[in-house]
Amino acid sequence: MGRFSIPKLGILLLCCLAAVSEATYAKYKDPKQPVAVRIEDLMSRMTLAEKIGQMTQIERSVATPDVMKKECLSGRGSVPAIKATPETCIKMVNTIQKGSLSTRLQIPMIYGIDAVHGHNNVYKATIFPHNVGLGVTRDPQLIKKIGDATALKVRATGIFYVFAPCIAVCRDPRWGRCYESYSEDHKIVQLMTEIIPGLLGDIPGNSKKGVPFVCGK
Repeated sequence: MGRFSIPKLGILLLCCLAAVSEATYAKYKDPKQPVAVRIEDLMSRMTLAEKIGQMTQIERSVATPDVMKKECLSGRGSVPAIKATPETCIKMVNTIQKGSLSTRLQIPMIYGIDAVHGHNNVYKATIFPHNVGLGVTRDPQLIKKIGDATALKVRATGIFYVFAPCIAVCRDPRWGRCYESYSEDHKIVQLMTEIIPGLLGDIPGNSKKGVPFVCGK
């Protein structure tokens, strides 16, 4: 029976380790790679079904962990439970997210929720007048503060994305969601877009790149 010499055995082991490293390394997971390179690498690995899944927005009630394991679906949400607490919301989002991260490519879910005038899906959260009422104030700074408050409540429930704001200029009452428009006057709607930096948050002066912040903190 032939024997390997120590140098040859060492080279063989190095080759095996290199092959394993090459097999497990994925550019799209490497934060040191340029964004464009990471995107191209991820897209090249995705099946048609996975790509369709990323373009699909499903309702919370059907976004179970098992569903998320089969497809890389984006989620959205309704009320997770009657009198839902922040803890209830966090548990729900984390459970569904675990399903997404257990998929072949481990693409995280983007969970979005309706919070157009407050985080209305959470019990006892502050609900502000709807946009049609807020537009009457003509007060952009007040609107920005409302954005701050909404962002803080949403972030406290483990959610990073809201379906807001609506900056439509409604001039036809036949549209069923005119109440989401600040005004029929585009200049007033433009003023009310101050809610956007409120929702996004002003970057703190001592902020470090890549570190999240809410309401300037």
